[in-house]
Amino acid sequence: MRAGVDDVAVVIPTYKATRTILSVLDRIGPEAKCIYVVDDCCPDRTGNLVAANCTDPRVRVIQCSKNLGVGGATMMGYRAAIADGALIIVKIDSDGQMDPSLIPFFAAPIISGEADYTKGNRFFNAASLVEMPRLRILGNAGLSFLTKLSTGYWRTFDPTNGYTAIHSRVAALLPFEQVSSRFFFESDMLYFLSLLRAVVVDIPIMSRYADEESNLKARSVILQFFWAHLLRFVRRVSLNYFLRDFSFGSICILFGSPLLLFGTTFGMANWLINWHRGMATPTGTIMLCAICVLLGIQFILFFLAADIASVPDRTLHPSLRTRPIQPLRQFVSACTASTEAAATETQDQLE
Repeated sequence: MRAGVDDVAVVIPTYKATRTILSVLDRIGPEAKCIYVVDDCCPDRTGNLVAANCTDPRVRVIQCSKNLGVGGATMMGYRAAIADGALIIVKIDSDGQMDPSLIPFFAAPIISGEADYTKGNRFFNAASLVEMPRLRILGNAGLSFLTKLSTGYWRTFDPTNGYTAIHSRVAALLPFEQVSSRFFFESDMLYFLSLLRAVVVDIPIMSRYADEESNLKARSVILQFFWAHLLRFVRRVSLNYFLRDFSFGSICILFGSPLLLFGTTFGMANWLINWHRGMATPTGTIMLCAICVLLGIQFILFFLAADIASVPDRTLHPSLRTRPIQPLRQFVSACTASTEAAATETQDQLE
């Protein structure tokens, strides 16, 4: 299925992409109605290069007054596409690693009603991993697991992949000002989509690597990513399992976490005390701690099974045709703001 010319808008955030941006634009097919090149205050003036050398009437250059990051630039393109009435918004990078000929494949599941949001997955085909650095494969696997926990999208992989497409009505529900504007952008998109219960589908793509240098330094962001995923996991569980609903998964996490925490801390404390005294830990204490730990682990496994079973499978955008978007967007913003405030308050108290 191919998207129609009136359906698709392409957003391309650019930063230091003077060598590749023109070739990327040349490879975008007729299925795109509009192409938004968002110059993220690039020191190389990529936007000026496009304006001076690209004759495609579909291309519109948007200049950012300051550097917003890949997420902020993408959101600026989203706003422009929504305002111009685009149905599907596809986001690709300007470095030439993403094949623009795949745009119809990203748009098709959304148009057919199978998905609200599609994203690339370079791990479907093992042949596509030949050129990918081994450290990046390992890091992506770890980030994928953390993203599954924090977002609840257990059927997706490769969360940092920036080749995405989204229905404009679903995009309009996103709290643009709260989505991370830097390298956590793709993962944060999945988190906010999970709050909306949007359906996300992976699209197999091949990885392409040349001599380009990534701006993301893994060592400098690994702790930031871990903390960000942890906070979003707590917020999602609090919202979906205790505020919006109370289900079997709620009971499992409610009993499992205290049992595991008590069994572990009580057991370690008693072992250290008795070790310091030169005494053997009583059998009853060992059994009590072991039972609590085993039951806690079992309850948490039950929670994970319930969480996996609750992955959204009913698309959101068909129902938005007759529903006002702004109140829903305000609801998501309010829920996120309240959990954000609670997390910040807790962190301040701990400090």
